[in-house]
Amino acid sequence: MLFGETPVAAAEGAILVHTLRAGDRTLKKGSFLDADAVRALADAGFASVVTARLEPGDLSENEAAAAVGAALVSETVRSSRVSTGRCNLSAVVHGVVQIDRAAIDRANRVCEDVTLSTVQPFTVVEADDLVATVKIIPFGVAGAAVNAVAEALVGEHPAISVAPFRGIPVGLLQTRLPGTMDRVLEKTVVTTEGRVTALGSPLAREIRCDHDREAIARGLQKLRDAGCGLIIVIGASAIVDRRDVVPTAIESLGGTIRHLGMPVDPGNLTLLADWEGLPVLGFPGSARSPRLHGCDWVLQRLLAGIEVTGEDIMSMGVGGLLKEMPGRPMPRMKAVQADAADEG
Repeated sequence: MLFGETPVAAAEGAILVHTLRAGDRTLKKGSFLDADAVRALADAGFASVVTARLEPGDLSENEAAAAVGAALVSETVRSSRVSTGRCNLSAVVHGVVQIDRAAIDRANRVCEDVTLSTVQPFTVVEADDLVATVKIIPFGVAGAAVNAVAEALVGEHPAISVAPFRGIPVGLLQTRLPGTMDRVLEKTVVTTEGRVTALGSPLAREIRCDHDREAIARGLQKLRDAGCGLIIVIGASAIVDRRDVVPTAIESLGGTIRHLGMPVDPGNLTLLADWEGLPVLGFPGSARSPRLHGCDWVLQRLLAGIEVTGEDIMSMGVGGLLKEMPGRPMPRMKAVQADAADEG
């Protein structure tokens, strides 16, 4: 692409780089200068203007953006009308965004003229929400560079997709200890129902039982028999060890503990288990609050049919320090201060 100062007399067919006022006309940047525009500039006293001109093999900013946008379209992602060198990509369905980071990075490293921005991986989106945008920096780009960007986005799976929520019936098991208040349990039902319905799933059934292994095992079996496709356990006491009552109850039924603990706070004491294909999640008491919680990151993926492994959970630490919850029994800073006082 040619770029620079151009005599007005030779500017017809070029792209205007800066918006200019020519008499009673406003000529916007990015517009192609036709004979009338050139005449208006000359009449307004302009001797030269800054322009860009495409060379053989170049694509205009809109053509380039459309070509890259087309490489990102999938069954769950659609592209918008292109304007000013920008093509937006939006979700077709309500679900969780999946991004091939390596493909996006490859594409962005091809040429500085072509940029591609996305939302964070595993962001929850509604249908029509923006998930990515392509922006072409100059007014024209070499077609070969655009082709290379598009090729960099090709892989076994789409570079950007949205895993739709599947409407899985969710079961909730709450345990009780002496002194556990019914109003706390009722609030937990409301909060949990809000969590799962926001992700397209019904809270199909709730069961309460004593905080011991046998009672928990019986409760889990009832929820499975009721057709629940995912079970959440919120105990009267948080899970602090793989030998605690919730994980051992799951194992007594033939389940497997996939991971205990996560580098997300609140949410550190979260358990992920698999019971013969049925996901079972153990949440700490902090999940009784509707605020963003580490459990949400696991729940969102599972309800969208995305596998979650222990390795996935251990990779959540960057960005995993979430906002402190009001009313937390031992806020982070106070906990540190209390330990220091005890040592003193």
